[in-house]
Amino acid sequence: MKLHQPLLSVAAAVVLALTVSGCGDSAEAGPGSAPNGTEVKELRYQGWANSVTLPELAQDLGYLGDIKLKWVGNTTSGPQDIQSAATGQTDFGGAFAGAVVKLIEAGAPVKAVVNYYGEDAKTFNGFYVKEDSPIRTAKDFIGKKIAVNTLGAHADAVINTYLRKSGLSPEEAKQVQLVPLPPNDTEEAIRRGQVDAGALGGVLQDKAIAAGGLRSVFSDVQFFGPFAGGPYVLRTDFIEKNPGTTRAFATGVAKAIEWARTTPRPDVIARFTRIIKERGRNESTEALQYWKSVGVPDAGAIKDEDFTRWGEWLKSSGIVTKELTPANYYTNEFNELAGKAKK
Repeated sequence: MKLHQPLLSVAAAVVLALTVSGCGDSAEAGPGSAPNGTEVKELRYQGWANSVTLPELAQDLGYLGDIKLKWVGNTTSGPQDIQSAATGQTDFGGAFAGAVVKLIEAGAPVKAVVNYYGEDAKTFNGFYVKEDSPIRTAKDFIGKKIAVNTLGAHADAVINTYLRKSGLSPEEAKQVQLVPLPPNDTEEAIRRGQVDAGALGGVLQDKAIAAGGLRSVFSDVQFFGPFAGGPYVLRTDFIEKNPGTTRAFATGVAKAIEWARTTPRPDVIARFTRIIKERGRNESTEALQYWKSVGVPDAGAIKDEDFTRWGEWLKSSGIVTKELTPANYYTNEFNELAGKAKK
């Protein structure tokens, strides 16, 4: 599966694959099944290079109970990550809320169970240019190239919403070219002039700022205020067959969010550093020094506005043609901390 394959066609393939797999007479247990009616206790997932995900943190803290994680490789794209979950290549995946809507609207049988990333005053995504760049307003982006980690995800939705709400016409907005680049390559692409601007977030953003020579045109948290960015999804058949495991996963991630939110920053960084060194994936821990906050509000509880916030972008992109029905995309049933955590 190509990383930047259009999501609608991928989702169609997801539905076809699941339909075909359900038509055979094989007695073998399929994805999400376990022998003798027991629940799955091992969750396959994709990680992020040089980073510790919330499920990985939850496992290290003992918050997943008897659930174990099985790393099957890394991803650089939220849409690719949830596609893998939808096709049964992994058991869960995480992506921008708008990408989740895309996949579900196209027929993929997945549901969000807990938010895993968000934006706040300390942790956010900014759109950066070289210090001497003439780009300072939305209109200055016309005819320019902006690096984003993938099309149809967080940065795509943010920049298009920013351009529209800043007064650009649809014709003008179409002249702004989004260029998919791996996040680790974005800073250098900006500095070398391969793109005019780029979206940077988290430790990659802080590392770039510390090196000097770049400035922010705007950030998503400046534009929207603090918000949850995206959830983890599981297949609906997996949830049905494994409610206990689903509860352990969603609640474990929620507990990890609260641990990261309430634990002194040096202790969080130290734990991340140890996890990365001990798992032996030949990664760097250098960027961890720039970690600031977990960014996820309300212990990962999902809200309608996490999806409706992107309604105009979803409609203008042709992803949805009617009013969104957020209840179709998520459930907080398995997150025992939902509604209980401090905001």
